[in-house]
Parts: sequence; C-alpha cells; structure tokens
Amino acid sequence: MSQPMDRYELALEEKTQELQACQSEHGYKSCLPCDKLNDCALRDAYVNAVYESMNKGQGGGFEF
Repeated sequence: MSQPMDRYELALEEKTQELQACQSEHGYKSCLPCDKLNDCALRDAYVNAVYESMNKGQGGGFEF
C-alpha cells in the first residue's frame, strides 16, 4: 500500500492539473509555444510547487 501524499505532493498535483488545463485550453502540449512563457504566474506557481515537492519545504536554491 502506498503512503498518502504529503501537502507538497498535493500542491504539486493541483498545480500540475491547473497547468495542463491551461495548455489544453490553448491547444498546447507544452508551455514552450505560449507567448506568456517567461511571464506566466501559473507556470511560476507550478515550478515553485515542483521545487517544494522536491525539497519538502527545507529551502535552498536551484543548483544547475
């Protein structure tokens, strides 16, 4: 039996669904063709949710 999702995973699931709904609404399979790619609050919220789900709220920064 799998563990229940924590609040970070739940937030990520919610933001993923919102982002996919937006992509579908605009006929995109990705955000890349969108004119608002670099200035999209929805996409920024999704990226933050991904980051939070990875570090479970422990902070830090993106390191590439």
